[in-house]
Amino acid sequence: MTGPHALPPYLLAFPGPLRDQLVAAVLRGEKVSTTGLLVEYEIEGEELPPVGERSALIDSAGREVAVLELTEVRVLPLGEVDLQHALDEGEGYSSVAEWRAGHEEFWHGAEMREALGDPGFTVDDDTMIVAERFRVVERLPVAEV
Repeated sequence: MTGPHALPPYLLAFPGPLRDQLVAAVLRGEKVSTTGLLVEYEIEGEELPPVGERSALIDSAGREVAVLELTEVRVLPLGEVDLQHALDEGEGYSSVAEWRAGHEEFWHGAEMREALGDPGFTVDDDTMIVAERFRVVERLPVAEV
C-alpha cells in the first residue's frame, strides 16, 4: 500500500522461516496475538501503537499480505503473561511455560541481541513486554515474485 495513505508495516519476527510460519498462522486465523519487548520500542524511539491502528502484515519477501487492526495493547511484566495470550499466539503452545521457552529462545537469539545492540541481553519475570491482539480486516492479493 503505497502513497499518502500507506499503512505502517506489521512485522512478525525476522524475515525467514519463523516469519513465514507466523504470517501463515495469522492468515489461517490461528494467530490473533503477539508479544514484543517494550525495550524494542524504547530503542527505536517509537510510541506504542494505539488500539484501532491498522497495519499491513508483511511476509518474508516484503509483500503486504493482509491488513490487521489492533484490538488490544497491554504492557505487562513477562511473568504475568497468561495462558489465553499464549494460546492465542497460534504457535501450538499448550502452556505458559512452553510459550515462554519459545519466546526466550527467540529473544536470546543472536538476531534479537544484535537488533537490541546488547550481546548479553536476557529476559526475566520483570522484563516489560507488549502484548498485542489483532484481527485480520482484509487479505490482500499477493503478486508472485
